[in-house]
Order: sequence, then structure tokens, then C-alpha cells
Amino acid sequence: MSIKELWTAAHRVPLPESETDGTLAWSATTVVTVVVTADGEQGLGWTYGPAAVAGVVDEVLAPAVRGLDPHDIGRAHLRMRQASRNAPTPGLTSYGISAVDVALWDLKARLLGIPLSALFGQCRDTVAVYGSGGFTSMTDDQLCDQLAGWVSHDGMTAVKIKIGEARGGHVTRDLHRVAVARDAVGADVTLMIDANGAYDTKQALAVAADAARLGVTWFEEPVSSDRLADLALLRSTATTEITAGEYGTTTEYFRRMCGAGAVDCLQVDATRCGGYTGLFAAAAVADAFGLQVSTHCGPHLHAPACAALPNLRHAEWFADHVRADAVLFDGLAHVHRGAVQPQRHRPGHGMHLRQGLGPD
Repeated sequence: MSIKELWTAAHRVPLPESETDGTLAWSATTVVTVVVTADGEQGLGWTYGPAAVAGVVDEVLAPAVRGLDPHDIGRAHLRMRQASRNAPTPGLTSYGISAVDVALWDLKARLLGIPLSALFGQCRDTVAVYGSGGFTSMTDDQLCDQLAGWVSHDGMTAVKIKIGEARGGHVTRDLHRVAVARDAVGADVTLMIDANGAYDTKQALAVAADAARLGVTWFEEPVSSDRLADLALLRSTATTEITAGEYGTTTEYFRRMCGAGAVDCLQVDATRCGGYTGLFAAAAVADAFGLQVSTHCGPHLHAPACAALPNLRHAEWFADHVRADAVLFDGLAHVHRGAVQPQRHRPGHGMHLRQGLGPD
């Protein structure tokens, strides 16, 4: 039995209207999918990133894994890393490795005829999720409607909004939006904020103090995640938790971040850090430093692995990826009482590309 083909495609899913956070604006979500075949079965993986990721998979990664035993995911992962020497893994190559790795794990579970969560070995039946969106481009009414839907309809007990508008140029409006969000969800819901690295250190210290008075307990990327010393300073000073890690693509990245004392909770994204293999490695690093992990974006992809992570805090139910996944995939999980349950009735992760979007 051997890996036969890898089929890639890039799908651009437009948004109803443009969105912004503290440091970026966008009008669509691009999802790069990878289908791996062996012995008449298909495994599906994906990442969120530029369409160029598909070319990296086709040119660099597919030749490295084609012909290998699909059960030997460790060997395939190593071969992809080795083949990427002249296409270094931070960036698009790691996104491609992530998509292939997820597809291989899905394929292995399908070949074995068991759910992916069972292959990983669950330590929980459901995965707590928090609502994530609250973009800086939203009006107050739009913000309140989104938050109310997560809390009232989906039963979520935690929500997160974006701040840091115009790279920290509108702090007064940032704090106004935090106050609006607090009023919208009430005192009993955990309120989280994400600046996407928009502030300088002194700004972030001031915003953290003001946000804490509004009951904010999680401050994500108050400054650039590359500035570990500044994150550590904020962590030692602020009463809110300081979090980062979503851009990590290697185990060494996570080791440096945790070792610097930069975060209270490590964020990890399996669509960037090397797939499920990279996610489990990052979670082990965090555990060695006594930290929990929270998965970043891609909630449907993360759910089976999250159920197997002992040091998981929660998963991010990111609005844009939830929307894009619904356009592209069948077999998605749904939120019930603030949590999702990885499927246990079909082999693999249970998701498929919709008709006409995958290989024939």
C-alpha cells in the first residue's frame, strides 16, 4: 500500500463585505485543499493562506511523500521537512506541510475504518469553543448582533473581539468597543480582545489596564508576537492574560515563546504549524512549561485533535473560517451549548469537499 496522488486546489470565498482588524484588511478567505489518495481511499486536509501554497505542495512536498506507506505519517512528515531545505518552512511551505499532514491523518483513519478522534485517543467528549470576530470595521450594532448570536443561540460562554484599529491609532474607539461588547454579553461571559500586534508597548500597558476594568481577561497579541521581551513585560505587569503563538510554524518557535515567559496560554494553529503532527508537538512544548494551549481559527479541522489534547483550554470559533468551511465542506460539526463534538460515526474527520470541488 502506498500514497498514490496528491490533488491540490485553491478556493477563494468572498466575504459579504470587507473586514479589518488592527493591522490588516481583507475581502475574502482563501482555502487551499489537499486530497491524498491510497488504496482507493482519500484523505482531506487544508490550510488558510495564499493560493501559492498549492504550488509548493505540487512542486516540493508531493514528490517527497508519493510512494510512501500512508500509515507512516512520521516518515512522511520528516520527508516533507527535509525536502523543504531550500524552501524554508516558516511561511507558505509550512502551510503546505500542514495541509498534507492533516490529509494523511484523515487518510490513515479512513483506511483503518475508524474516526480520527478515536485514532488520536480522546480525553474529552466535547471541545469548548469561543466566538471570535468582532472586527474593527463593524458598527456597534453589527458587533452586538454577532456577540448575541454566539451567546444566546450557540450557548457560548466566551467571546473575542478585535481592537487596535489603524495600528493603534484609535485607542478611544477601541475601548468604546470593548465597553459595548461587555454590555452586549453581560457580566457572566468571558470577554477577550485581540490587537493583532497593533500597539507599542506603552500603549498596550495602558489598554490592558483599561480593558481589565471592563472585565477583560484575555489580551491577545497586544504587541507583535516577535517581541518576546515586551510580551513577557506585559505578562508580568497586566492582570489580563497575555496570549500569542498563532504564527508559529516550528517547535523551536513555540519553545522560544514559552521559554521567554511571553504567554499565559499558547495559541497553536494546525493549519500553519505542521498539521496535527505539529499541533501535538507544540502542545507538548507548552505542557513542559506548565501552559495550556488554545487552537487558533479553523475550528472544524482542529476539533478531532482538540479532543485528544490534555492541556487544551478551548478552540477558536472564528467567524470567517466557519463561513468558508460551510461553503466548501460537508460533514461539519455544529456548536451546542458552547462546545462541538468531534464526529464518532464515520471514518476520518468525517468532512468531504462539496460536490464538484474535489477530484473526480
